[in-house]
Amino acid sequence: MISSRGSSFVSWLQAGPMMLVFALFFILPLVFVFIVSFWDYNEYQIIPAFVTRGYVESFEGCLTQLPDLCTMLATYAKTLKLCFLVWLITLVLGFTIAYFLAFHVRSQTWQIGLSLLCTIPFWTSNVIRMIAWIPLLGRNGLVNSTLMGMGLTQEPVEWLLYSEFSVVLALVHLFTFFMIVPIFNSLMRIDRRLIEAAYDAGASGWQTLWNVIIPLAKPGIVIGSIFVITIVMGDFVTVGVMGGQQIAAAGKIIEVRLNALQFPAAAANAVILLGITFLIIVMLTRIVDIRKEL
Repeated sequence: MISSRGSSFVSWLQAGPMMLVFALFFILPLVFVFIVSFWDYNEYQIIPAFVTRGYVESFEGCLTQLPDLCTMLATYAKTLKLCFLVWLITLVLGFTIAYFLAFHVRSQTWQIGLSLLCTIPFWTSNVIRMIAWIPLLGRNGLVNSTLMGMGLTQEPVEWLLYSEFSVVLALVHLFTFFMIVPIFNSLMRIDRRLIEAAYDAGASGWQTLWNVIIPLAKPGIVIGSIFVITIVMGDFVTVGVMGGQQIAAAGKIIEVRLNALQFPAAAANAVILLGITFLIIVMLTRIVDIRKEL
């Protein structure tokens, strides 16, 4: 019989390779980014000296502009706004689709088939999926042509493309699947006898949904939210393409700094963005213990 100490050693040994990969390709790069964020730089090189220039320059002048937001704070506020809108829409869509698959599709074959149908957007690259919206939303695109043909508008609607609307639409299109899968997994684990008991006790459909199904689906909702938020917070490609390079976002700041070879400043902004994202994740994990789901 294996002792508890021996069992613990075997468990650590089994987890060792994964921990090594995690340390080498996640923890170590983050440590390097944090270190570089405190280095100095000029037009030609980065200088290994402990300074806070990258952080100071990022928020320079913010205190003097209060109560108005400086450019950096306004950019982060815009990023949080876009992230919230995408999270809210993907949550509603993801929960609705997952609920339909879990409770209204009886056949497991159809559940698998419809789940695979949700992966169709991932059969092509992100860039192609974004570009596909341009012929639809442009001034001479299908949507504007249809609206004018039906007499609903007299001229093309400008805000359909290269706007916050198009950015949110593209992000929702790209990342709703990340919300569907964990919620669907949580819904499939719910004991159907609990739902039957709620109906037997006289609960309506909405009462059962709100008091039984949603609380039991919280782990999947939190995991899906973490997926969506962490991706959207750092996204700069979608914001650049669908925003026509006119919408600022935290990820765009890092990209601009990197293109200007200001690596310490880019690292400082990456650390700030990582800190904000980490705080959001911590608040989400306070809602429910997701370890039970994993």
